[in-house]
Amino acid sequence: MTDFGREYGEGLYSLCAEEGLALDVLQEMRCLKEEFHRNPDFIRLLGNMSMPKQERVQIAHQALNGQIHGYLLNFIKILVERGAMHSFADCLEAYSECYNREHQVAEAEVTTARPLDDAQRARLMARLKEMTGKEVVLREKIDSSVLGGVLLQMDGKRYDNTVKHRLDAIRQTMVGE
Repeated sequence: MTDFGREYGEGLYSLCAEEGLALDVLQEMRCLKEEFHRNPDFIRLLGNMSMPKQERVQIAHQALNGQIHGYLLNFIKILVERGAMHSFADCLEAYSECYNREHQVAEAEVTTARPLDDAQRARLMARLKEMTGKEVVLREKIDSSVLGGVLLQMDGKRYDNTVKHRLDAIRQTMVGE
């Protein structure tokens, strides 16, 4: 994460938290990130420095006004003015970290070969809550290359209990001898 992203993301969080809007704006930022990912041309347009700054700000205003909270809209306009739309993801990351820290939330990404069923998901979330003492937000990914088991990433740590990882460890042991 860039220093710019951290500074601006934390600044937006402070403002939104004071106004009781932290969760709403977080959800809107996540939706925007997905939209920006689906429409990279929009980000390129807003970052096109050959176009006058006011014109780019106006485009952002017209596209997003009434769709997102005014604080977030103004934040986007500031990023456009500074030519920093490419830092939006870093700003979101910093904002999320602030929210999670203040609300005792841990984000975890779990990768499995097949989708978790409801019972597996509930057991995993209960175990993670027990480990962290925090509410857990779980993002699930499917990757058939893990073969089986679970790959978990949380709080900057990686817990790999996949069949692929175990097979790789056996292979390394056999090659090393």
